[in-house]
Order: sequence, then structure tokens, then C-alpha cells
Amino acid sequence: MREEHGSESQKHDRVERQVDEVASAEYPRRLFLAASAAVGSATMLASWSNVQASGGTVDTSPVDRSKSIIGLYGPWAASLVEDPPRLSFRRDEFSDLESWRRSAVAKARECIAAPDLGGVPQVTIDRTFEYDGLHIEELHWQLPYGRPTQAILLKPRGAKGRLPGILGLHDHGGMKYFGKRKITRTSDQVHPLIAQHQRDDYGGQAWANEIAKRGYVVLVHDTFTFGSRRVLYQDMVEIPWGEASTRGKSDEDPENPDHIKTYNRWAAAHEHIMAKSLFCAGTTWPGVFLAEDQVALSVLAQRTDVDPDRLGCAGLSGGGLRTVYLGGLDPRIRCAVCVGFMSTWNDFLLHKSYTHTWMTYTPLLPQFLDFPEILGLRVPKPTMVLSNNDDPLYTLPEMHRADGILREIFAKAKEPERYVGRFYPGPHKFDRTMQRDAFAWFDRWLK
Repeated sequence: MREEHGSESQKHDRVERQVDEVASAEYPRRLFLAASAAVGSATMLASWSNVQASGGTVDTSPVDRSKSIIGLYGPWAASLVEDPPRLSFRRDEFSDLESWRRSAVAKARECIAAPDLGGVPQVTIDRTFEYDGLHIEELHWQLPYGRPTQAILLKPRGAKGRLPGILGLHDHGGMKYFGKRKITRTSDQVHPLIAQHQRDDYGGQAWANEIAKRGYVVLVHDTFTFGSRRVLYQDMVEIPWGEASTRGKSDEDPENPDHIKTYNRWAAAHEHIMAKSLFCAGTTWPGVFLAEDQVALSVLAQRTDVDPDRLGCAGLSGGGLRTVYLGGLDPRIRCAVCVGFMSTWNDFLLHKSYTHTWMTYTPLLPQFLDFPEILGLRVPKPTMVLSNNDDPLYTLPEMHRADGILREIFAKAKEPERYVGRFYPGPHKFDRTMQRDAFAWFDRWLK
């Protein structure tokens, strides 16, 4: 079911605020993802120029189907994949849901090539306290590689018994210095960059706190290359030149806003290096964050205050991307809400790959499943997708096409009411209206 939300006045207010932000910001925050996909600064500057030229709003002119971001090679490249792809449940040859799912999930896992991280790690509780009407725990665990994963757990103060659990998946946002802190709040003292991020993208709220107050145990962890899991300069062999050069960079005074901005720009330029290295290791970026998110889900599921049969996950942007893979490939996720990350492989191929992180792509998988069909592997489990009409990271026609694909999948499974796709006015965000809709969806299916 596709729904449109919001009014023209709300859209106008949002655009006016965006113009004000653009006028005062050193970097266009909502378009920083474009820089994350780029090796150099030229793409960032081009994106910034486009925003300025359009008066701070998103270009909503019709897509020119005769051209692509790879020139005349676009139509040819798009023709290499069957429509529907080989393992799409939309194909006539697939009628038995479980038989299809076994084949499709097996192929998806083969392409994603998630590394084996072993069993559930030992979890250490570093600190327990109360804030914002919540019981809060600061946790960490050690994976077989890298620095310890830090996490925050939130639940209603004084809660008794087993509660439904939500794995809160933080966004990318061109801010790799931060992870779990983007969607949580544990003190009245909030880093100014986090305060701005929550105002811009989340309606001024820490959405993990807000849903925890409704009767959930919420776990938010730093995933691969973010926050406590980020790449530190001191751990690297020097990169001597280019945008990813480490010369003259230091991990000292890490909370300094200027140092954080420098780190985030560097981390954006470093993404292609990390992705290439993972390919050389026989895995993929989606495979690594999927494996780490599944470990976090196991940590949540094994708690004595959590009902393991009532688990959900949600996230905006990079968190929506993680929801696509985790929700599609881990059957423990009973209810999933993907926010601000839904389109088609064709949209990325022909129009928008330059706006997206290297975290998005799984080589060869498009031959078998379109992008929304990764999330569709969970059919008929309850699934919600929330999108913004003026999101510059996608073309609106392809967002609607992705919504149509998911509706078709759930209809074929004879469970159309278990999928909802909603569209809202404004740019890339998970604002309070969208949060209310997402929370109500979790309440419907997990309580």
C-alpha cells in the first residue's frame, strides 16, 4: 500500500529551513553522502553548485531517459539484467513461497559473502544509569577483528518482564566519526554536531530514545567503520597522496568539531579503498555490516529482558540500507522499517550511484534480485518503507517503482496488508511525523 503524507505548507517550511541551513553550512549536510561516494572533491562541489543554482531546493525536473551518468553505456549496462531478475518472486515460474525463498536467500548470501564472526561474543556492561525516563546501559563487545564495538541499550525505567526488542541502525550521513550517538541521547550535554544532525534529519529527536519510551528494549551499536569501529589514522600504513592521504593527520583531540569534520571528509575519500580491499578479501561491505548487525541482534535477543520472538529493526539512510539487508536475510526480524533508502538498481546504475556510499553494492546480486527484492526476501513478515518525495539521493519514479515491486511481492504472497510504503514531502529525513508512523507499525506487529 503506497500512501502520500504531508501538506504543501509543511513542504514549503522544510525547504525554507533547508535554504537557511545551506546558506550557513560549511558543507551541505544533506548532500554529504554524494561526497562519500566520490574519490575527490569535484563531486561534492558539483552537488553544492547544483543546490545553489536551484535556490537550495532539490531538482525535480523529469529524468532524461536518453542520458545516464555513464553516458551512452547506460542503456547497454541496464540491458544486462533481466526484468524481473532471475530469482525474482515476481517471475511466473515461482509459485511456492518457501521453495523460492530458499533458493533466493542462498544466492543472496553467496553474493553478499558475509564473513563468519563466530558465536555471540561476551558482552561487558561499562556503565548503567537513568536518563530521560529510561534505564540506559553502555556496553561493548569484541569481534574477531578491529577495536571493540561500543553500544547503547535503552528501555523504560522500571520496566518488568520481557519486552519486544528493536535494533536501532544508525545512519551514514557522511559522518563516520559518529555512530550510535546519532540516534540516541544519554545526557543533556550533546555534541553540537550531533545536535545539528538530529535537528536536520530527525526533527530534533533521538528516535531510539523515543521508541524505547513506548515499551521496547532498544540496542544501538557502532557498525563497521563508524564511531568506535572507525578507522584510526594511527592504525594505518601511510597513504602519501590523493584525497585519502593521511599525511599530517592525527587522532588527537578527537571531539574537536574541526577535527571531526576533517576526519569525516577523509573517511569519505577512504571509502573506495576500503571497498576494494574487502573485494580482494572475498567479501563485500554489505556482507561485513550484515555480519556485525547480526551479532548485535544476537546480543539483543539473548537478554533476559527481551522477548526473542518479538524483534524489529529500523534506520534512516545508511540505517535503511542496513535494514534492507538485515531485514531481508535474518528471519529473527519480525518487523522491519526502512527509512530513506529504497529505489532500484537501475536508479543507481543510470542516475544516482554518485550520491551513495560504497556500502550499498553487492557485485552480481542484481542479476538475481532487484534492490527492493533484497528486503522482499522477508515476505510475508511485516515490512514498512518510508520515503521522501524530494530526496536528492534517488529519482522519484524509481522510488515509486521500488514501492510497486514490494507491493507486487506481498500481493503474490497473499499478504498485501503486511507491506506499507509511504511517501512524505521534503528531503532526506526521518522526522517526527515519519517516526510516529514507524512506531505505530512496530506497536501493531510487536505488541
